[in-house]
Amino acid sequence: MRSQVPVDDGPAPRGTEPWRDPRRSPAQRADALVPLMSLEEKIAQLVGVWVGAEASGEGVAPHQADMIDGAPPWSTIIRHGLGQLTRPFGTAPVDPVVGARSLAASQAQIAAASRFGIPAQVHEECLTGFAAWRATVYPTPLGWGASFHPELVEEMAGRIGRSMRAAGVHQGLAPVLDVTRDYRWGRTEETIGEDPYLVGTTGAAYVRGLERAGIVATLKHFAGYSASRGGRNLAPVSMGPRELADVILPPFEMALRLGGARSVMNSYAEIDGLPAASDEGLLTGLLRDEWGFTGTVVADYFAVRFLETLHGVAADAADAARLALRAGIDVELPTVDAFGEPLVAAVRSGAVDEALIDRALRRVLIQKIELGLLDEDWQELPEDAANLRLDDEASRDVALRLARESVVLLRNDGVLPLAPGRRVALVGPVADDPMALLGCYTFPNHVGVRHPEHGLGLEIPSLRDELTRLVPGLVHEPGCAITGDDTSGIAAAVTAAAQADVCVLAVGDRAGMFGRGTSGEGCDAPDLRLPGVQADLVRAVLDTGTPVVLVLMTGRPYALGPDHERAAAVVQAFFLGQRGGQALAEVLTGAVNPSGRLPVSVPRDAGGLPGTYLTPPLGRRSEVSSIDPTPAYPFGHGLGYTTFTWSDPVAPDAGETGGPPAWPVDGETTVRITVRNTGDRPGTEVVQLYLHDPVAQTTRPVVRLVGYARVPLDPGAAAQVSFTVPADVASFTGRDGRRIVEPGDVELRFGRSSGDTAATLPLRLTGAQRQVGARRHLLTAVRVESAGTDPQAG
Repeated sequence: MRSQVPVDDGPAPRGTEPWRDPRRSPAQRADALVPLMSLEEKIAQLVGVWVGAEASGEGVAPHQADMIDGAPPWSTIIRHGLGQLTRPFGTAPVDPVVGARSLAASQAQIAAASRFGIPAQVHEECLTGFAAWRATVYPTPLGWGASFHPELVEEMAGRIGRSMRAAGVHQGLAPVLDVTRDYRWGRTEETIGEDPYLVGTTGAAYVRGLERAGIVATLKHFAGYSASRGGRNLAPVSMGPRELADVILPPFEMALRLGGARSVMNSYAEIDGLPAASDEGLLTGLLRDEWGFTGTVVADYFAVRFLETLHGVAADAADAARLALRAGIDVELPTVDAFGEPLVAAVRSGAVDEALIDRALRRVLIQKIELGLLDEDWQELPEDAANLRLDDEASRDVALRLARESVVLLRNDGVLPLAPGRRVALVGPVADDPMALLGCYTFPNHVGVRHPEHGLGLEIPSLRDELTRLVPGLVHEPGCAITGDDTSGIAAAVTAAAQADVCVLAVGDRAGMFGRGTSGEGCDAPDLRLPGVQADLVRAVLDTGTPVVLVLMTGRPYALGPDHERAAAVVQAFFLGQRGGQALAEVLTGAVNPSGRLPVSVPRDAGGLPGTYLTPPLGRRSEVSSIDPTPAYPFGHGLGYTTFTWSDPVAPDAGETGGPPAWPVDGETTVRITVRNTGDRPGTEVVQLYLHDPVAQTTRPVVRLVGYARVPLDPGAAAQVSFTVPADVASFTGRDGRRIVEPGDVELRFGRSSGDTAATLPLRLTGAQRQVGARRHLLTAVRVESAGTDPQAG
């Protein structure tokens, strides 16, 4: 519709306006307001402003200075209102209470400048916690995946959301639902793993926690970003429609349907020459028309202008704005650019239909109304802001519990847990580095590194700090740096190891941004060798003959070649957060029995192109290639300090027909297995269920995860674990591009990992081929019941 500007340009009357009436639905209120707004007022609601961005060029992201150079004064920016405020807490260190008051003052100015008194929606990063100074830092998403514990992730997200809401923030730019396809990609640390079912169930749990706290969760990055060529950030994606549909898209669908996310952020990527930011089929046809999404689509930072400057599919800023709006992007972030004067001029000239503006505006206003921003009783300063604490004991407890459950024991010949009284050397460049516990999107790494005078803002004990408390006489030598070619410290490390009974060797990454780290956004790796000369350190220490506990504190899996087989034990930790040093020390000394499982495979060779476990037979080892891609440790692998037996696998009765039990293509099947703790200490087993489809109309992964359960058991205790699997979970994209459940023989496999099958249950999907759509069943139901205790155990 064309704008209908009121004759009186003064403040609109308050109290009786239908768009403020809480008795009306958000859609009705938005529909009442849209026709009253001028074109400039409409477009002002479709942009954010990054008030804290640095024009020096030392900002958060490349091209940031280019995009904000020459930005108009604050009073000019807000004169027609404002859609969003970008990262008022996450751009520079600011005391939380002071920051909340400053934000409230800005909101008051924005509302006062708008004829309709509309405040801005405020967004922040929140991937590993509220990205603010002095806020709790939780494990990175690979750690969430390693826990195989969505309920704990949901609890974490709830705490993150409540802290954001108390500070005056409305929207969180998380979770990342990209399924890892190439571990060299720097943002692998931000992903939950390489399996869409694990990513989807865990991501949906995070969304539920954030949304229930009143924060709009924003799903990133829709879609295909993690499958870039060579693992290079923003590189083109070579992917067919089946891989997109069966691997990349399911986590987003799960997070929308099972989590209730209200926002989606586009991917920077292009797939087959079409950038996601201009892909109408993706952002409107699939997301809205097929999936029924009604929330907002926000642009990844500068993604609208990138259609011109990086992708070359737009002639200028106005053309980029037209393409993005037509595709379905509603809000330009992080700051006003293409959706500013270029878009105003394009609408006035007729190059852009104002109906596209109204469509995006309506979605933005509905969300603001849902958040209470247009209510009469809206307040600039939240009630809890005066006593705002972003890092409390309860939050640190959740961070610690998740870190403990994220530690994965890959190998152990009995050296762990460390026996009391043994002489222990702690060697390695990350052993005494608190920053080695933090991912790229934590505030200290993301922002704080540019403000060293403020310190970390948190107490973050290193592995050395925590292990010293538990191991008397601990000797420490760094050996080398994380990066660089200086080997002068290796000799001292070798001496320390040789004189010890056990050597704990901690190697890994330092997260950063755009080349400022070895892991993180823009920190892609040419291969999967450990950074710097750390591999030389590993070999030198192993050569001493002292039993070595190799601890990997990383943002991606690294290939260790034959070295891992020489280690007495191998422990994997994916950026465990501020309490990660304690969690690791407790696992090493046996205070905590490790229960983490790999969310990504650990490759054997650094030079062979990495591939995940989701591959058809020819993606595995074969006689037609000299490269063996078999991982050193497969997806789902993990050990503990107790032992478990798996027994009595049960499938449905085959009945009188003979052959495998029937599993209707429009029904479900239930399978069971009994797990018993046969060791002498409590522990947690992670029971995994995989689907194998031996013959299908398209090639299928040899196995893929369709269910899992954490099963904590005391010594001697047993549990029966049941999985009720809808046939919809067995669906895939068929020859004609439609998602189907295909009849035929399949197997459900109980696995300790994707490479270790405990029991195989043949089944037969029966009935006619069935097409399934967006309302299909997405989840396998899990039930864990006690099966008694062995009185002889323990």
